[in-house]
Amino acid sequence: MSDDQLTDFERTSFTHGDMTREVYRMGTGPAVLIMAEIPGITPKVADFARKVSDIGCTAVMPDLFGTAGWDPNSSSRSKPKSIARTYSVMAGACVSREFTVLATGKSSPVVQWLRALGAAEHERCGGPGIGAVGMCFTGGYALAMASDDRLLAPVLSQPSMPIGLTAKQRASIDITDADLDKVRQRCADGDLEVVGLRFKCDRFVPQERFDMLRRELGDAFVAVELEEEDANPDAALPPHSVLTEHLIDEPGTPTRAALDLVLEHFRSRLLGNDSP
Repeated sequence: MSDDQLTDFERTSFTHGDMTREVYRMGTGPAVLIMAEIPGITPKVADFARKVSDIGCTAVMPDLFGTAGWDPNSSSRSKPKSIARTYSVMAGACVSREFTVLATGKSSPVVQWLRALGAAEHERCGGPGIGAVGMCFTGGYALAMASDDRLLAPVLSQPSMPIGLTAKQRASIDITDADLDKVRQRCADGDLEVVGLRFKCDRFVPQERFDMLRRELGDAFVAVELEEEDANPDAALPPHSVLTEHLIDEPGTPTRAALDLVLEHFRSRLLGNDSP
């Protein structure tokens, strides 16, 4: 692939408090916030957004870090340089005050901005509520946002924070205790279903994290855990990105089944039907 100019997306900005970010939007219907993984809105993240738009939802991509449209796998740049740039984006995010990477029982400050964006998109797009997908660095944001009743369809794709250096960090996710209590109650009341995706071999998303989510959310947590051999072998890095870099977008493959489950989650919760 090559860099994606994202010309088929509407490009706007959104301000809440003292934070302003660019937002890329496509489609009509209920909004689904798509929070990109490191290194940002890559072509494969944008392709996932297009799939969300295709089912009848408005795909909303906030530009949180990196360079929107940049392709880390482009043949026009060397693999070492792409990896170095990816880690540079990660390092910048890790030291930013907007993001929390180590603390347990704490949500990143950017979550407040994302909740405000979700509220604005719900008002603009209509529908019963919104959906949200967090990926890797942003994986837990979709859970933290679910303390807001407007979020009806959260997806945690390879949620990797906090970094699992200790047992406590591995068995937690970046959400405050108060927000987790609200999410737990919504799940117990039958108002919420949370989808989680991971590769079993992924050291950034430890088994303890999904075990904790099962304990806290019960049957409302739908866990999709894939084998190492299910990942796209052409990806540059070890199995990690279920919906993007390691997706094998072919019917009958486990990663395609995971993608279809996510899209069905949005259809059933936001559109009230199971047809595209």
